[in-house]
Amino acid sequence: MVTINVSELEHVDKFRHLQLTLRARWKTIELFDNSEADIVVIPSLSIDQRELQKIEGCEHYEERLLFSLMRLRNPRTRLIYVTSTPLHPSIIDYYLQLLPGIPFSHARNRLLLLSTYDSSLKPLSEKILERPRLTERIRQALRLEKSFMVCYNATFLEAELSLQLNVPLYAAAPDLQIWGTKSGSRQIFAESRVPYPDGSTRVWNQQDLATAACDLWERQPTLQRMVVKLNEGISGEGNALLDLRPIMDLAPGQGSPAQRLTAISDRFSSLRFQAKQETWTNFAGRIPELGAIVEAFVEGEIKRSPSVQGRITPTGEVEILSTHDQILGGPDGQIYLGCRFPADESYRLQLQQLGLQVGRKLAEKGALERFGVDFITVDKGNKEWDIQAIEINLRKGGTTHPFMTLKLLTNGRYDLSTGLFYSQQGRPKYYIATDNLQKDRYRGLLPNDLMDIIAHHRLHFDSGTETGTVFHLMGCLSQFGKLGLTSIGDSPQHAEDIYNKVVKVLDEETRSDNYDLPLFSDYTFPVAWDGYSY
Repeated sequence: MVTINVSELEHVDKFRHLQLTLRARWKTIELFDNSEADIVVIPSLSIDQRELQKIEGCEHYEERLLFSLMRLRNPRTRLIYVTSTPLHPSIIDYYLQLLPGIPFSHARNRLLLLSTYDSSLKPLSEKILERPRLTERIRQALRLEKSFMVCYNATFLEAELSLQLNVPLYAAAPDLQIWGTKSGSRQIFAESRVPYPDGSTRVWNQQDLATAACDLWERQPTLQRMVVKLNEGISGEGNALLDLRPIMDLAPGQGSPAQRLTAISDRFSSLRFQAKQETWTNFAGRIPELGAIVEAFVEGEIKRSPSVQGRITPTGEVEILSTHDQILGGPDGQIYLGCRFPADESYRLQLQQLGLQVGRKLAEKGALERFGVDFITVDKGNKEWDIQAIEINLRKGGTTHPFMTLKLLTNGRYDLSTGLFYSQQGRPKYYIATDNLQKDRYRGLLPNDLMDIIAHHRLHFDSGTETGTVFHLMGCLSQFGKLGLTSIGDSPQHAEDIYNKVVKVLDEETRSDNYDLPLFSDYTFPVAWDGYSY
């Protein structure tokens, strides 16, 4: 077990001083086509591992940052990508062959793949720190004056790794991650004057949670439902719905405060959890560890869940990168499944403005790099929407890799005046993306099987038309029947048609009576994959 002492003031000062070096080299890093840069990608999901386990196939989510390989389209960029367990060679080949105008061998020579060979339930960053020789190998492979490190989210583990490598980390410092929690998000919304639902501050036990729910009900006597959230839950998996309708005879003005407190406490055992297999016993046990909040559930007949994504540069500038309409699922539509880009034109420019307000406040706090803000919008008619901010993700999220895939493939630009993305050819681009195309019938498909299906049915992304599908999370497919994809089109309907074609083809190819499949022995494979570091 690695002991981390980053909390010491001197250690924190060293980390921040190292981060400051990003300012001097930032303009060079941003010259995408000709800058020299060594990028260390550490896709560690350094979050509560018990919460992470609620996501099926989470052990393969280190693949979500593989879009970073597209940075190798810059012939002067080198990249190190580290994973817990080795990636299948065909997955790497797939990404490198997407690069327009770059010979495969040239890109491959500038990519170093490393693995800890450790599938245990610990964050990848911790595994790397437990292996000093691996850490030293990474350091020796870098041109330190041209290097920076990126990650999924930043904790004291990533800060320690940054210091050991002597490479600046492009992410919000660990002590600022509080602004990405449920309670921290609510504080940022209040300070940046962004509308958000009524709710509580963080509490640490069941009794205080019941009291907070009672106080919320007093403030909003007509409230029918509340959302109970673990303070550090992810993708909606740490949420539960508290239904007040069975105890409406005890609503403010009818029952006494003591009766309401007792009734709400009793209702906790009947919470409707968004995560599969979750129980009140387990959920309640996490409250003293993670904290929890209670929040008014936003009701509405026509309701959507858009988000805005931005970044804060090392020089302190706040940039809006994209807006999305999120696709949600689960018992009450609170679990992230995918997204559509861009968000509806009725509110996308408002989302941009609210995102800027949040980003500027985060920048004041000292935050850096990626942030996302999730909203709930309710149709009020006449093309007007009530917009409420729900939470901040101070890390990369489910909308990060689809948008970065589009940007790095096309080298296009996002237009703030319209909220649209234009390729270099001037064509607006749209996509639908998911991390959760999952069916039992897909289980057993190997990455090579998927590659064969992609090639046979021409499902791949076409760099000429800049349309098609880019696949990810391919490591999830065989065991979990789960796959990620981003389908890019020239219109929202075109993108959806491309997506639907992929699903139809996969369904057809995995029919139980479909045995007419090509044998891989019919193909010629290289005897070895030289240069792969496994």
